[in-house]
Order: sequence, then structure tokens, then C-alpha cells
Amino acid sequence: MNEQPRVLIDTDEEIDGLVILTLNRPDKKNALDQQMVDALHQALEPLETDPTVRCLIFRGAGDSFVAGADIAQLRERRAADALEGVNQQIFRRIAEFPTPTIAAVQGWALGGGCELAIACDLRVCSENARFGQPEVGLGIIPAAGGTHRLARLIGLGHARELIFTGQIIDAEQAQRWGLVNRVAPQDQWFEEARKLGRKICKNAAGAVRLAKSAVNQAADLDEAERDQLECRYQAICFDSTEKMERMTAFLEKKKK
Repeated sequence: MNEQPRVLIDTDEEIDGLVILTLNRPDKKNALDQQMVDALHQALEPLETDPTVRCLIFRGAGDSFVAGADIAQLRERRAADALEGVNQQIFRRIAEFPTPTIAAVQGWALGGGCELAIACDLRVCSENARFGQPEVGLGIIPAAGGTHRLARLIGLGHARELIFTGQIIDAEQAQRWGLVNRVAPQDQWFEEARKLGRKICKNAAGAVRLAKSAVNQAADLDEAERDQLECRYQAICFDSTEKMERMTAFLEKKKK
């Protein structure tokens, strides 16, 4: 029997520019193993340079997002493996994807699954979603971006609590702490993610890409450098065809 691909790629037929990546290991609750990491790299490579891609949604097959990393593989890894940053590299690639990314989460998003979700720009989850960084209970740390992305997203206090205790929180608490943007009923969670993707895709693609780049770079710059970056990116927008066409259409519509 041929093994199913670890990652499925679909183009949303109703929303131009929306691409859906499904992590496809439902029998293991989509636990991240080396094959899935390799498949994600392979899937992202052509999408990164495809100008028609306006938004990317990550979801899990079955009843969970990603329950964590594959523990059987983790147990066999040693110091040299940790220094290679296998999961760290793929999550950084997702964080730096040129267009906005959305994690559509149902069920478990633990360990590496939580780190994947917070590597995305936005998170929409179902009421049954559960988030956590339980690594310390297994003798390791969240080392695929969890210690710094989580702190930036929900603040040091909440991040420390999640990481030091290894506790798992529900969707309501995740939203209260700012970990997720939207919580939807269990039968509507993915449609809610698509609605968010649709709002992104209807905007000027070039402007959205530049806005994401500016937001991502801001943390590493001082105030003057942030201002300069915004001016440079705005200069690109001002001379773009998209800006001229959209503003002209707005003004002509207003005249009617």
C-alpha cells in the first residue's frame, strides 16, 4: 500500500489567491516527523515565488491540527540533531513566507503544533482547540521558536506560565491571552479561516506583502529605522499600478 503524502496542497476554488496546505497524518494526529518537515519544505518552495498566492492556510487532516512532534523520533535525537534546528528551520520559513499565513486549528495544537500555529501570522480555531507547550514534561524545551514567538505574541508572563508549567489551555483562554484571533463553533472553524483569507486576498497583493514585511522587520529596528522602512515601502506602493488602479476606481465610484 502506498503511503499517503504528508502534505496536501489545494487551491481554493472560490477565493482567488488562497492556497490550503493540509498536514496529512491523521492516524497520528498529524504529529510532525521528518517526512512531514521535508514535505512542508517541498510544498513551500514553489509557493514562495508564485505571484498568484495571496494567502496561505495551514490545517490538519482529521480531528486535530498538530498534536506535537513525533516523540519516537525525538527520543532518538541527540545534541548534534538539536543544533541542526530541523523544526526551527521550517517554522522560520513559514514565519517569513512573503504573504500572510493563517493557522486553522481544531483539536490539539501542542508542542511543535503550537509552535507551527504561532509561526503563522494569524490563528483561527474551533471551540474544541487546545494549545500548549508541554515540552518540559518530556525533558526538553520549546526550541522551534516557541520561547521567543510565544512571548512576543502573548507577553512574557503568559508565555512563561505556559512553558514552565507545560499546561494546556482551551480556545477561550487562548483568545483571552491573544494567542488566537478568532474562535468559531466546531462546525464553522474552517469557514471562518476562509473568511479571513478572503478579506486578505481581496486587497492589493503587493501592498499586503510589503505590509507583512514591515511588520516582521519592526521588532529588530529602532524607531527611526522603522520610519525609514515604512517610507521606502510606501514609495514602492505609490509608484505601483495596483495603487493607481485601485485609487482611480475608488474615486470614480465616489462620483457616481
